[in-house]
Amino acid sequence: MQKTRITIWNEFRHEKTQPEIAAIYPEGLHRAIGKGIAADDFEITYASLDEEEHGLPDEVLNNTDVLLWWGHCAHFEVRDEIVAKVLKRVHEGMGLIVLHSGHLSKIFRQVTGCSCTLKWREEAERERLWNIAPTHPITQGIGEYFEIPHEEMYGEYFDIPKDGNIIFIGHFEGGNVFRSGVTFERGYGKIFYFQPGHESYPVYYQEEVLKVISNAIRWAKPVFFKELECPRTPAIDKIYSENTGPVTGIVQNADGTAK
Repeated sequence: MQKTRITIWNEFRHEKTQPEIAAIYPEGLHRAIGKGIAADDFEITYASLDEEEHGLPDEVLNNTDVLLWWGHCAHFEVRDEIVAKVLKRVHEGMGLIVLHSGHLSKIFRQVTGCSCTLKWREEAERERLWNIAPTHPITQGIGEYFEIPHEEMYGEYFDIPKDGNIIFIGHFEGGNVFRSGVTFERGYGKIFYFQPGHESYPVYYQEEVLKVISNAIRWAKPVFFKELECPRTPAIDKIYSENTGPVTGIVQNADGTAK
């Protein structure tokens, strides 16, 4: 069995500087996710912001099938050349799963071409996530909905591309709704944005959340890797139309109208 090679990238700052966050995720959010999704068909590695090349040198990216991304307070510290390499890899087929506050990460804004802004408040609200795509591979085993006891509210308007396929809609205790699970395709790569996962709450220990992430990894696994090109290509069939030479402009009549 060929394993899916997963790299879980975490900013890994809150856990180092805030004791209340470290108490929830003592080894970091990335390792909590990794332990929660561990499976026989997954090969998991970890990377974080403060490592050399943010933990994403070429040898890591070139051996990653699906990249998970969690960031929050230091998006601006991610070097543009690393983002460019990740984007190129997505276009070539690598899956990308962006979690929670990663909506404002450079890579998600690059891959969507949008500001990815939204409304928010942190008041430990209950969130109910409705499964509105019951036949989608990511929603399998989830049921009609599931609830997160305490979560940061993310609310509309969420500035993302209109071609996103919405599979979860979140409803918060305070009344707001949000497109909490959305998929995209860019180049040969598949992308999934999944909203739950504020660092102040133990969301990444919840069974349903981990199930969604595991399903998303299997969905986003590349069919192949191939560099995007823009080649001049020969005709497949014989061309019978007359070649009159290159078009240099619009041919006009004496009165200036086009012929």
